[in-house]
Amino acid sequence: MPDANETTQLIERFLDDLWSEQHLSDNTLDAYRNDLNGFVRWLNNHNKQISLLNVQREDFLAYLAERTEQATKPRSLARCLSSLRRFYAYLRRVKLMADDPTALLDSPRIGRPLPKTVSEVEVEALLHTPNIKTPLGLRDRTMLEVLYACGLRVSELVGLEVKNVNLRQGVLRIAGKGNKQRLVPMGEEAHSWLERYLAEARPQLLKGHLDDILFPSNRAQQMTRQTFWYAIKRYAKQAGIVCSLSPHTLRHAFATHLLNHGADLRVVQLLLGHSDLSTTQIYTHVAQARLQQIHAEHHPRG
Repeated sequence: MPDANETTQLIERFLDDLWSEQHLSDNTLDAYRNDLNGFVRWLNNHNKQISLLNVQREDFLAYLAERTEQATKPRSLARCLSSLRRFYAYLRRVKLMADDPTALLDSPRIGRPLPKTVSEVEVEALLHTPNIKTPLGLRDRTMLEVLYACGLRVSELVGLEVKNVNLRQGVLRIAGKGNKQRLVPMGEEAHSWLERYLAEARPQLLKGHLDDILFPSNRAQQMTRQTFWYAIKRYAKQAGIVCSLSPHTLRHAFATHLLNHGADLRVVQLLLGHSDLSTTQIYTHVAQARLQQIHAEHHPRG
């Protein structure tokens, strides 16, 4: 039976293999690592003789049953089971196991929740909240404008570099999941704010440091996702927005508002960087709900 160090090395080899094949983000790899380490801890607590290499289907069933009793959400269980399945598929591929003990496990049923979004009026209020008389406020206003105008993931936004910006053509070059490249138009409003920010605020934030990062922190370093998340929370409170707001909410708003105004679903898919159209189709339900609401409010027979 492999010891703790060998188990850790086995998991890390699997993660290295995943990264080399698909160039997954650090956050995704961390999620796989946490799921696998959680299962290892459970094995150690329940039976010292069981390792990752000799588990049986019954062990997985017991593990999933215990997590269900602990009120783990179905989506979290499904993600954990997906991590285990990929891990054991890897073990079979490298011939460390002859059979896959996860092959006959059923996935927990999960509903597909509609993405949370905000109205165009709420977005407008949020955009006007930062104090643009300060370098930080002008930076934040520009980041919000770019986020909403381009539908970026927060990791894509904070990781932007100056070389990704083409002001002449009005587009951003984005490296999305799996390092897939896409060009996203900014629109006139975001373009205008970005020009102003580059001229007025960014030099003050860099404080003489040479750095390619487009939106540096007040320490002249790349901003973390968490820092920007907290900033949005703060601005949402100031704007009087009562729903839970995050950077991803603005990405959802970008897609939903485009569809509300007649955008083609495949265009939205390209702008969001979704590899599968089915991922984008969830927004059609949000747009349809909005259309029904408008019909009910304004049609004489609504």
